Amino acid sequence: MGVRVHKNFFNGLSEALADIAKDQYWPTTLISEPTPPPPVHWHDCEAHGYVMSGSTWILDGATGERLTIEPGDKLVIPAGALHIEGQGNETVVYIVAIPEARSYADAFRLLPADDPSRPQG
Repeated sequence: MGVRVHKNFFNGLSEALADIAKDQYWPTTLISEPTPPPPVHWHDCEAHGYVMSGSTWILDGATGERLTIEPGDKLVIPAGALHIEGQGNETVVYIVAIPEARSYADAFRLLPADDPSRPQG
């Protein structure tokens, strides 16, 4: 399954945190400064991103579709989904949630598209 964006999914921090609690995921804050996009990659765990401020795009590596994300949107990146986070012109603040307690650096390592351990499907 590819990257999904749920437009206007939540309104404010309390609604984002309630959705995270419902899923029993572990939240953290990510502040993404404007940087060039990384190469196509994947992560070994599912991630949910709640856009609090700013806007940017994400490229679904399976379909080539470029999806715009902005405040109130929920981004779902399944484990193994190929994607590229876009370069925005502004700082984007997310609440990011993952299914288990892990360090940010471990959970969001950029794994190469051609890695044979990438889950398929």
